[in-house]
Amino acid sequence: MLTEITYLLYLALSIVITVWVARTLSRNGLVFLVEAFGHDEKLASSVNHLLVVGFYLINLGYVALALRLSERPGDTATAMEMLSGKVGLVLLVVGVMHFFNVFVIAKLGRRLSHFLRPQEDPAPSDEPEELPPPPRTTTSRF
Repeated sequence: MLTEITYLLYLALSIVITVWVARTLSRNGLVFLVEAFGHDEKLASSVNHLLVVGFYLINLGYVALALRLSERPGDTATAMEMLSGKVGLVLLVVGVMHFFNVFVIAKLGRRLSHFLRPQEDPAPSDEPEELPPPPRTTTSRF
């Protein structure tokens, strides 16, 4: 019975952590994506959604694969140690994925920003534009 309780706690904690992190990153990362993708909000929102789906698939896939315990816990202390180790690994995977995504988006965004943003005209100067000198007049002698 202790093994089953450990499994349920692991699943519950891992899923709650994954959902919380995905929502937090989605909500707060949208601003970053809008900037990275040349202020194209539709593209940024689409990429944000795709990142969230990928985040869920990878993290929940890892949680499912890591569910199996290598040994059955004999007492509550052993069960807690196993649970903390598994949840700790989930946290590390979530953190590594987050930093990888930020790194890739920052790199990609810098490379794409000049293609996505329209070329801006230089800012107008406060100083009056210098006029060319008047044409020289020559007098002809006849």
